[in-house]
Amino acid sequence: QVQLDESGGGLVQAGGSLRLSCAASGNIFRFDVMAWYRQAPGKERELVALTTGGGVSKYDDSVKGRFTISRDNAKNTVYLQMDSLQPEDTAVYFCNLHRYTTDFWGKGTLVTVSS
Repeated sequence: QVQLDESGGGLVQAGGSLRLSCAASGNIFRFDVMAWYRQAPGKERELVALTTGGGVSKYDDSVKGRFTISRDNAKNTVYLQMDSLQPEDTAVYFCNLHRYTTDFWGKGTLVTVSS
């Protein structure tokens, strides 16, 4: 089992930045896909960004050029740098680890962007 613990959420004004961190209780392996999802009030959970062990990163169109996902396997941690935040980025952000056919989830961290 892997436990994921997100941190770094909070309240920020539009145009500001936040950096989310996700620490895994166990080892992150090269073949694990790490991702950040978010869920806004009244909406379904959506993929924000993912990164593979091979260094491939993908982003939802809504965050391209503003968010950056990165991982540090030695620290068993994945990050999401969020710049130029907008009110529509307000959501609970969840860390996800996909290993083979299993998904592990964190409990989420709330990001609120005020206009």
